[in-house]
Amino acid sequence: MSEKQDYGRRKFIGALAMGSAGLLLPEFSGAGQKSFSTMHTQSQGDISIAAFNNLKQVDAGVLNIGYVEEGSVGGPVVLLLHGWPYDIHSFAEVVPLLVTAGYRVIIPYLRGYGTTRFLSDKTVRNGQQSVFATDAIALMDALSIRKAIIAGFDWGARTACIMAALWPERCKALVSVSGYLIGSQAFGKMPLSPKAELQWWYQYYFVTERGRDGYDKNRDEFAKLIWQLASPKWNFSEVTFNRTKESLHNPDHVSIVVNNYRWRLGLADGESKYDDLEKRLAEGPIITVPTITLEGDANGAPHPDANVYAKKFSGKYAHRLLKDIGHNLPQEAPQAFAEAIIEVNGYNN
Repeated sequence: MSEKQDYGRRKFIGALAMGSAGLLLPEFSGAGQKSFSTMHTQSQGDISIAAFNNLKQVDAGVLNIGYVEEGSVGGPVVLLLHGWPYDIHSFAEVVPLLVTAGYRVIIPYLRGYGTTRFLSDKTVRNGQQSVFATDAIALMDALSIRKAIIAGFDWGARTACIMAALWPERCKALVSVSGYLIGSQAFGKMPLSPKAELQWWYQYYFVTERGRDGYDKNRDEFAKLIWQLASPKWNFSEVTFNRTKESLHNPDHVSIVVNNYRWRLGLADGESKYDDLEKRLAEGPIITVPTITLEGDANGAPHPDANVYAKKFSGKYAHRLLKDIGHNLPQEAPQAFAEAIIEVNGYNN
């Protein structure tokens, strides 16, 4: 084992211990330290298989939500939120790291993904930004969770930021990949530089009915292309991709995705019952809860500048930049993502 690898291992074990106040973790010394990597790998495999083959379902708000739950019932709760076109498997290797540290981990499928379904055929298949946060709050209510650490990336990071901004009493701490992602329809109408607009090609594609039909017909190929463009240095396997692509064949998936991007551009109306929330979000509310933002220097997806959004966090705050990591940071760098959750939880102590 190289000195760098050994340091990284000791650093992570230390982070587990520091972030898990009151929890008894196994000690590692000599042969124990040497076997940690093997135990870690086996734990990842065992927990991932158990979690993702034993989904739970619960009625929450307008949805019946499919979700994974692992870890100690009495431990600090972590709610992990995925993005598009990804799913809960982005956190497959994060889960065992947090469970080992004594956390209770909840990972829901967003509306339009996996086994999550609308309770009524009459419910609008709405993809505006505030609905994902209300879904998550409804899930916490259904599971009797008063407060949780909220962490996510892509759509999940936006949702996490919204929850922290509008319901800080429900958010113990925040980990957001690519930082402050709260937007508005007015902001979505502002033109960007040609280079920046090019990155948003699919947003304009979805505006057309040809784009909607093309995405519906070619979901797998479309998702794989986005993965490659957003994470150019991530050499994911077919097994990894195939594990997620099934989630995109949810009957409401295309409607939710298309509505999401059309709403952002002001080309689709939101539901009036969310007008007050959207008005508050359009003001760019400051986030007061303890926060760590993460970014990969190989992120090929559109993302804001960390130097600009840092001022949006008024509580204890830190930013981490990861080398050679792309957009799907939890799956590409699970240890760094788990460390951030453990660290930010310590900000409250």
